[in-house]
Amino acid sequence: MKKILSLSVSLLLLAGLAFAGGSKDSGAKGTAADEGLVNGRFATTRNITVEVYDRSNDGGSKPEDNFYTDFIKAGMLRDHNVNVTFKPVPRWTEVEAMNNLLAANDAPDICVTYSYPTIQTYANMGGVTNLTPYLKQYKSQLPNLWKLLGDRNIFWDQNPQTGELWAIEAILFQNNRTSVFVREDWLKKLNMKEPTNLKEFEAMLQAFKDNAKVLLGADADKMIPFSIGVDVGWRADILTTSFVKDNISDAETWINGFDDRRMMWPGFKEGIRALNKWYNKGLVWKDFPLYPIGDKTEDNLIKAGYVGAFIHNWDYPYRDADNGVAANLKKLVGPDAAFIAVDTFPNNAGKYRKYLSAPVDRKVFFPGTNKEPVASLLYLEFLSTLENRKFLQIGEEGVTHETLADGSVKTIKATGPKIMNSPSNIDYTIVINGLDLGDSALNTKSLALSYAGVDKRYIEKSWNIQHHDDRVTVMFNLGEIKAEEGMGPALQEKRNNLLTQAIVAKADQFDAVYDAGYKDYLASGGQAIIDERRAKYEASQKK
Repeated sequence: MKKILSLSVSLLLLAGLAFAGGSKDSGAKGTAADEGLVNGRFATTRNITVEVYDRSNDGGSKPEDNFYTDFIKAGMLRDHNVNVTFKPVPRWTEVEAMNNLLAANDAPDICVTYSYPTIQTYANMGGVTNLTPYLKQYKSQLPNLWKLLGDRNIFWDQNPQTGELWAIEAILFQNNRTSVFVREDWLKKLNMKEPTNLKEFEAMLQAFKDNAKVLLGADADKMIPFSIGVDVGWRADILTTSFVKDNISDAETWINGFDDRRMMWPGFKEGIRALNKWYNKGLVWKDFPLYPIGDKTEDNLIKAGYVGAFIHNWDYPYRDADNGVAANLKKLVGPDAAFIAVDTFPNNAGKYRKYLSAPVDRKVFFPGTNKEPVASLLYLEFLSTLENRKFLQIGEEGVTHETLADGSVKTIKATGPKIMNSPSNIDYTIVINGLDLGDSALNTKSLALSYAGVDKRYIEKSWNIQHHDDRVTVMFNLGEIKAEEGMGPALQEKRNNLLTQAIVAKADQFDAVYDAGYKDYLASGGQAIIDERRAKYEASQKK
């Protein structure tokens, strides 16, 4: 059924492209003068549409129509004479939504995704604009884009054989991934130290379960020692990678790295085995398989104070001010209730290894239906301008932030129309993920103050843990991997199903469930990707 659906979508796209005249081989047409550009401003108004993530935040604003979209719209008209319309796309199903929009020739002029294989798939069908000729011809009009991203991020995905470029990589300004969080107040109440290894962590979870009445009183039956979601690969990342041998080569991390959840890395399975063990001991939230990515049930359980530990984005408990975990714990449980990051899973070399990605983030691309590629590049230029992105990241003085005597910026809890739907408004600053005030010292000081209502020691601790024994994975750009085409969503679904089923399996059935699911994953395209990546890497070494 998936193959039939995929074929149908592909045929629909091709038919639409034939009608729309889209072509992946189209080059830059005209010159700056032909475009009517004077000092970066068009003589006649241009119109573009821009994708924006819809996170369905409680208490949030409409992602396509709010104070910050108004700022962008006004600035683009003033500086470039470009009219901007925002088009919301659900954050947690963005790949599926983007597939549908591209297939229907209804995608925004500027699209954003974390899935490069999705872009490559449509590029191969002629559905994505080759950015290389536009970037070369209009580089002089894009000084701030180049200053922020440089050749590295701008040409990160350029095919070394053909020179084609389907996407620009945003910069990951603060390179962090996930942390392990535990209830600091529960540790104090049980007179326990922070766990420093797997055995101590499991003992802590068991202590939470055994002391449910002490910790939760009348709500003891709601105790969840450890919580996780169906995106197991992301949510268990620090645990699973602790089972990867420390001497794994850069080549092996890339060859087996199509899936950024690292399921194909050797040793990963043993991390899932640990979760299976905990699940069968009643230490893991038993209902986690019932709730899809983006569902708020787990968040609500964490905010209500029923969860003792979890793994998530390095700053997850401290986000979202009054709507976040930290604020709700204090409100619903008490002033001392808090999650603190711990460094707890050493690998075979005794290192608390954190495998961080290269400094790239979301991929920005223009569909073949984009009739205004130059105006679209000027949109990225507008966002790259320090003054503009700084305002989007910190908002108004006295409303969403205050400037301290040393120049550092402290975030203020925002309400009403000026509330931000994402941390530092990353859904609008699509060229950068991470606070940048234009000064590295101020960035460091301000980052710890950028979580309204949260003691900065929590932020500093999680940040320091991220960079304790960290290792940045290496990207080998060896051209298109044909086997990856169209495989992202299908393999992602298989991965999530496999890992979920393996965790909830009976202990004596774990190997059978995991091995069968992994065999199916490889047979469904995973092995072909590994083989092609390995062949291309080995060929590059011979050269």
